[in-house]
Parts: sequence; C-alpha cells; structure tokens
Amino acid sequence: MRSMSVAVSITALLMMSPAVFAANLKGDPSKGKVIADQVCAACHGVDGNSAASANPSLAGQHPEYIIKQLQEFKSQKRKNAIMLGMATPLSDADMANVAAYFSQQKPKQRGASDKALIEAGKKIYRGGIAAKSVPACMACHGPAGAGIPSQYPLMKGQHSAYTIAQLKGFRDGERTNNLPMTEIAAKMSDAEIKAVAEYIQSIH
Repeated sequence: MRSMSVAVSITALLMMSPAVFAANLKGDPSKGKVIADQVCAACHGVDGNSAASANPSLAGQHPEYIIKQLQEFKSQKRKNAIMLGMATPLSDADMANVAAYFSQQKPKQRGASDKALIEAGKKIYRGGIAAKSVPACMACHGPAGAGIPSQYPLMKGQHSAYTIAQLKGFRDGERTNNLPMTEIAAKMSDAEIKAVAEYIQSIH
C-alpha cells in the first residue's frame, strides 16, 4: 500500500507542467539577488523598480507570476527575443530564486499627469465597459491592483507605457500567452487602453 501511494505521488509530480513545478519551488532571495544583479538589473532595476517605462517593474510582483513568465519566455510561449536570451540559461531553481528576490522588494509609487484620463481609466478598471462586454479589471487584479498570487499579477504602479504595449500586444495578436486577456483587449480602443494604463500607474 505504501509503495503504491509513493508511486502515485511520483506520477503526479512528473505530470506537473514545468511552470507549475517551478512555482512550487521555494526560492532563496539571497541567491536571487545575485542573479538579478548580473542579469536583470540593467532593464528592471537593482530593486525591481525599472527606470525605463518600456520595461516592467518587478518589485513586489507575485513570485508565481514571475516564474510563469520566465518559463513562458524560455519555451517561447511568450515571445520576446531579449527575454528569450535572458531566460534560457535559467534553471527552475534560478527562476524561483529571482522571483523570491523581486517579490520582496518594495514597489515605488508613480504619479500621473492627466487627471481626466486617470478618471476615465478608473471607471473602466472598476466597472468595465458594459457596451463592449469588457469586464472590470479589478475582478481579477483587485480593487487596489494587488492581483492574486499564482493567478493574476500585481498591477498597481506599473509603467503606463508598458501596460499599453502589453494590452495592444494581446489585442493585436503579438502576445498570445493569456487567452482571457486576448479576448478582453480585442474589444478595447487605443484611448480606452491608454486610460486604463494611466489609472493603473497612478494606483498606490
């Protein structure tokens, strides 16, 4: 009986996808910092707060989400030539360590200049667009943009330029690793995307 239960456990473990397996590894932030300093800091900042608006800030991001994205860059499910080169040499343990490090960093607050745009984005984020059957963003990402670990990424304070690029990527078929986001973004105009992105950047 015991040998059978062990066999079942091993079989279940082998059936886990690489992303799920990696998400179950417990990362070491100190080891992750070494990798982050050498590989990630140039684009994402030493503490995960990127200075360039085209690059996402990773500070405070859920480790499960970071691992999933690194896995998908490596497998090319999510396509990005730069990130393919960065993720390919990383083992599952490396990814878990990097994710653990960035998840412990404190996100910086970002401002936004266009109050009217922020207000328009807030309405979409919190209430969706009924006429287009676009659901409220907060249904998945939370009222304060905190997301849900292992399911939905933290969004608050993210660079608006990065969020715009990702939503347009989903809409235009350039990013295909999340079907619900593809379906949602397909219904949004440039103006609506910009407004939502501006509001997300303003969330503290």
